[in-house]
Amino acid sequence: MSTTLAVFYLLAGLTVGSAIAVAVSRHVVYAAFALMSTLLGVAGLFVLLSADFLAVVQLLVYVGGVLVLGLFAIMLTHRIAEAEVSNRAVGRGPAAVVVGLVLAALLRALGQTEWGTAELPPPAPTTYAVGMAFLGDYALPFEVASLVLLLALVGAVVVSRKELGR
Repeated sequence: MSTTLAVFYLLAGLTVGSAIAVAVSRHVVYAAFALMSTLLGVAGLFVLLSADFLAVVQLLVYVGGVLVLGLFAIMLTHRIAEAEVSNRAVGRGPAAVVVGLVLAALLRALGQTEWGTAELPPPAPTTYAVGMAFLGDYALPFEVASLVLLLALVGAVVVSRKELGR
């Protein structure tokens, strides 16, 4: 087993294990930290795939921004540790059936797929190509997405200010 394959299995195990911890954790802070491990594992997998730009975006946006903001929101929420979940057992049976069916379908597809191998090109930085795509062929969709995000941000500010005024 090569070192790269061992690192892949380690990161995949970390990602899947922490994702399971997010799903089954009863404490929201522990779930948030498990989510951070999941996102870090995904960033590591991006590095292994030579997608350095996606790995940096994953770290900056999701781990550095969204997750830290979520942790602050959790910690600033009053009495969140004392919150009671009223319907703990509702939906576990049907969810287990759905998960089992999806897992069986995935395992069947995994077994029936013929996996080809190909030589990979040597790893190269992708940030230059992504930057040129944003400023070249995909400039218009990038600007439209920026405008939509700006409108969503302004809308959120307007909605929150109306609620404060009441």
